[in-house]
Amino acid sequence: MIGDEQMTSNVGMGRRNAERVTRRTLILSGSIGKGHDSVAEACRMAFDTVGVPASVLDCMSMLGGAGSRAGTAAFKRMISVPSVYDAFHFGHLRNGTWLPRMLERAALAQVVPEVREQLVRVDGDLVVSVFPTGVSAAAAIKKGEPRLTTVAVCTDACAHRMWVADGTDLYIVCSPLAATTIQRYDPGANLAVVPPPVRPPFFEARPKSAAREELGVPAEAPCVLLMAGGWGLGPLAETASLLGEAGFFVLAVAGMNERLHERLRDVARRCSRVLPFGMTNRVPDLMAAADAVVTSSGQTCHEARVIGRWLVILDVVPGHGRENTLHELEKGAALACSPDPESVVAAVRLMFDEQPEHPPWPVRSAPEWDKHFFAALGQIGIELPESSNAPGARTGRGSVEAWRGALDELAGLGARS
Repeated sequence: MIGDEQMTSNVGMGRRNAERVTRRTLILSGSIGKGHDSVAEACRMAFDTVGVPASVLDCMSMLGGAGSRAGTAAFKRMISVPSVYDAFHFGHLRNGTWLPRMLERAALAQVVPEVREQLVRVDGDLVVSVFPTGVSAAAAIKKGEPRLTTVAVCTDACAHRMWVADGTDLYIVCSPLAATTIQRYDPGANLAVVPPPVRPPFFEARPKSAAREELGVPAEAPCVLLMAGGWGLGPLAETASLLGEAGFFVLAVAGMNERLHERLRDVARRCSRVLPFGMTNRVPDLMAAADAVVTSSGQTCHEARVIGRWLVILDVVPGHGRENTLHELEKGAALACSPDPESVVAAVRLMFDEQPEHPPWPVRSAPEWDKHFFAALGQIGIELPESSNAPGARTGRGSVEAWRGALDELAGLGARS
């Protein structure tokens, strides 16, 4: 972990842009699962509150229909064989070997022209990338457009080599640990540590009693939200069945996995304590109704912590997923389990037995997170338009120092639990 003085120095030094008001922002995401898109939407909504138009572009769709399908299928296939993806992540992505560089060059040949065209079309002057390919694309465009400001937002516990590109003006990360992994590849990088971006509906979730009443979950029943990203990874149908048999109410979300959704419907026909959902925008309500969230590591963990729910993390995402899982366990109120139904039920029972204290989230509202985000942008000369002071614009309190203090408190709670 790096000290406050070093972090402040790295963030404040070497501004590459004179102070100016940004006109329009492009946010580069990647539709691998739904985590990147959730981060992109949180950033877009923040810009919206201060009157800065922001458009989200999907780097995967820029590969074309066949390219996007092939890329998604290849990634899904790799993570389905953990040893293969672990080898790719730890052996190649971390070190930036020839293999990811070759894949990156092929992707940039298609992504860069489209992003450049969009920037011209909307007169954009700021690119915020929440996906590694977007970071590289923005940096490549900046070589010919020095007035362009490029920002990378990485919410993973550790950044691999492909997150770092020469020409990136600022790296926004979510922990001092993540900051040090950026520094491995660029010791002089401009860095800002902010809390993870989470969409406003999770901060505004309803009380547990109201959410349960709408869903038909008994007020005192032990209730679990079961999900594993947009792809519905792991044996979720079997797990939902076993949790239901063990006496838990189960809110089971299949995401984009239609086959899983049908299997969950079959489980629900046999067990009334299982309520199945497909791709849904009701996740904030489902989390509000639950006592614990069983999920894969990633953005869902941040959302669950905002609402104050225990975490049982399925070890179904190798590579960066393993790093994210370890970081969540360090924060407290979380257990990891193997991706088999018996292991999940055992972890859920242990969580309900121990009932650990929920660690405090570093910010109390979406407006407060916006304050962190825009303060980070301000450190490289990005100013907000006058509309940011207009009625209705989000305001909030907080600072990087407050986040660091909350991290210390998280560590203390984790040690005591």
